[in-house]
Amino acid sequence: MVLVCEHSEDGALGLVLNRAGELIVGDAAPELCELAGDDALIGVGGPVQPDALLVLAEFDDVSQAGICVVENVGLVGDGSEIDDLVESTRRVRIFAGYAGWGPGQLDAELEREDWFVAPAGVDDIFNPDADELWGRVLARKGGHFALVARMPIDPSVN
Repeated sequence: MVLVCEHSEDGALGLVLNRAGELIVGDAAPELCELAGDDALIGVGGPVQPDALLVLAEFDDVSQAGICVVENVGLVGDGSEIDDLVESTRRVRIFAGYAGWGPGQLDAELEREDWFVAPAGVDDIFNPDADELWGRVLARKGGHFALVARMPIDPSVN
């Protein structure tokens, strides 16, 4: 499940929400421990620049975000001070890498209906159960999406 964070004529940037990583903030990015916690997992945001860390946060005031994504959720901008973020954010998720599309690429994929599209909810973004997220969002869409949501992850167990 990909949260599209930015989409323009220049391309698009998204974060995979349901792919847990194996890196722990305390080991891989100790400077972010105060913000996310020592034991927080760093999610796999996508295949582009896997060494880059992106911080997605729920802000008290979304104008403090580098990029506003949805409601009061945004990407932390370069140069943000950790102490300020600790005071101005409610929840955070950290990702290694991101999903990226070139100019017109995501538009073409959407036109071909390569993706199921659903509005992002703040609680979906910060849902700690990545395995459950896909089904919950599809069930909320209703119709034939609700049927897809009930399909087993591994069809061989059907």
